[in-house]
Amino acid sequence: MMLERLTFTNEKFEVKTFVDVRILARIRFFPEEPLERRLRYVKFVMALEKTARAKLGTAREVVAAMAEENMKYKDPQQPMNVRIKDLMNRMTLEEKIGQMVQLDRTAATPEIMKNYSIGSLLSGGGSVPHLQATAEEWVNMVNEFQNGSLSSRLGIPMIYGIDAVHGHNNVYKATVFPHNIGLGATRQFRIFLEDPELVKRIGAATALEVRATGIPYVFAPCIAVCRDPRWGRCFESYSEDHKIVQEMTEIIPGLQGDIPADSRKGVPYVAGKNKVAACAKHFVGDGGTTKGINENNTVTDFHGLLSIHMPAYYNSIIKGVSTVMVSYSSWNGEKMHANRDLVTKFLKDTLKFRGFVISDWQGIDRITSPPHSNYSFSILAGIHAGIDMVMVPYNHTEFIDYLTSDVKNNLIPISRIDDAVRRILRVKFTMGLFENPLADLSLVDELGSQSHRDLAKEAVRKSLVLLKNGENADTPLLPLPKKAPRILVAGSHANNLGYQCGGWTITWQGLDGTTILSAITAAVDPSTEIVFSENPDADFVKSNNFSYAIVVVGEHPYAETAGDSLNLTIAEPGPSTIRNVCGSVKCVTVVISGRPVVMEPYLPTMDALVAAWLPGTEGQGVTDVLFGDYGFTGKLSRTWFKTVDQLPMNVGDPHYDPLFPFGFGLTTEPTVAS
Repeated sequence: MMLERLTFTNEKFEVKTFVDVRILARIRFFPEEPLERRLRYVKFVMALEKTARAKLGTAREVVAAMAEENMKYKDPQQPMNVRIKDLMNRMTLEEKIGQMVQLDRTAATPEIMKNYSIGSLLSGGGSVPHLQATAEEWVNMVNEFQNGSLSSRLGIPMIYGIDAVHGHNNVYKATVFPHNIGLGATRQFRIFLEDPELVKRIGAATALEVRATGIPYVFAPCIAVCRDPRWGRCFESYSEDHKIVQEMTEIIPGLQGDIPADSRKGVPYVAGKNKVAACAKHFVGDGGTTKGINENNTVTDFHGLLSIHMPAYYNSIIKGVSTVMVSYSSWNGEKMHANRDLVTKFLKDTLKFRGFVISDWQGIDRITSPPHSNYSFSILAGIHAGIDMVMVPYNHTEFIDYLTSDVKNNLIPISRIDDAVRRILRVKFTMGLFENPLADLSLVDELGSQSHRDLAKEAVRKSLVLLKNGENADTPLLPLPKKAPRILVAGSHANNLGYQCGGWTITWQGLDGTTILSAITAAVDPSTEIVFSENPDADFVKSNNFSYAIVVVGEHPYAETAGDSLNLTIAEPGPSTIRNVCGSVKCVTVVISGRPVVMEPYLPTMDALVAAWLPGTEGQGVTDVLFGDYGFTGKLSRTWFKTVDQLPMNVGDPHYDPLFPFGFGLTTEPTVAS
């Protein structure tokens, strides 16, 4: 619509309005015409103004509507690069830097989102609207922040991220899948690939549950190659073998969708409102630190880095991963958050990654020791290295002020800022955030759905690794009979969902699932008497004439540095429970752990040993296999050591002498009836 301001004034009237020039051309004002006729023109114009206000709002809104017609970045029919260029040409330096900021939700308000053009929000661990918040409450919270972003000058939507590392693990009643170490055991060699799509299906289910809460971005998968189980994040790693980790990147198309056949290598892809942007992490070498110390130093040459820790990033980029998160760790003494050679020159320039690079939580702060001791230097080093979005996550004004000053003082070129913003916008346009910035409630029933819980049970069944089954093949204990006079269930982990799920999980009060004890109760014959005792003494066990015992013990939950361990022993009273029970009655020990732990001293007393890893909320997956409804098929995706003195020890090492080797796992056949 072409508009022109029409002004008519005489001694009694003044009219100012916007009128379509085609109408204006038909209205003639001649000073010599009679006042009566001129007043008729005035009334006509006033009627036009009334109509315009009713249909188009105020004159200011009309002008805004005109301007919007020329905003190519809002037109989904335009090529993406045209939209990005158009938007960036309109952005101020302050708006560009705002897009590079990610804040925790607790540090943000809709007003902050609007006034600073903040690019992203996240929920850190435990950062929730309130305890036991529903999917609808999550959606409403995310939309409230999003409306703040949309009300900014250019209306650039923010992207909300969350850790969803084994399902939507921060949300009440979500399905919690096995941690990555368990998933790595589900597919070891090609001959064991009963279902090569398992992790892809888990990714798709996770995407639906995350989208059900209004969130379009997850900080997953972790594609670390854990080379030392003393590392507190080893349970987040699929394997010590990069080839298995590479296979497991199939979770990315599960989360994001399959990339189109004609997609360019390295370009991010998200297939719509039922999918989420993924994040490959932590770039690079986080699983190779000395003695497994978290956030420490990985000592290896460039060949070692490329051959062990880098390959899964090749696969992730080829599959269109949207973002890559940088590791806290160092490579040969240089902090990854400050490593321009690897972040910019290798990841971006050599591997042609076109998504955005994000820091870890306060990652640039930790470039210095102690953290945040020289924040201006850290910002300069991190942005120069090639980090595009910074997980600040609290004090946005400090970060913005320093970075703005760096640009204005020519310490950081505007081209580096433009590169970061271009990448961030590319992901947002790819996701369709500009067309569909607000979440709705159409997917709320996907959260914790029965089909997802069935999938989680399947994953648990396939992740279990049978390490011992009787003294020889002729006298197996497993599968257990469902019908028996009396059985004992013992151990600290038998009736504890929190222990069963492990780290990076909502507090157990918010979990909705099945403990192994509950699953045993549901599995056995109604005539079978079940006695549960966490830590019975030997006399109690001997005097009760149990047919057999199931002992469930393991590690207590941990995450990150809190999980670093030099001894790798199971938590008390686990060892004493094993001795008291397995020394007195036939027993199977089920170990709940995020890595191999010390087992050799107790192995002779056990009749059977099962590595259940951290199975998540669906304990029935464990009993499905214990009682023979399904057979054991899992294979170790990492070496089970004899003593910690052997560590680090990985398959192929000259000193390789494991308790159970990489790839080991006994099998059983399902029974028709127990």
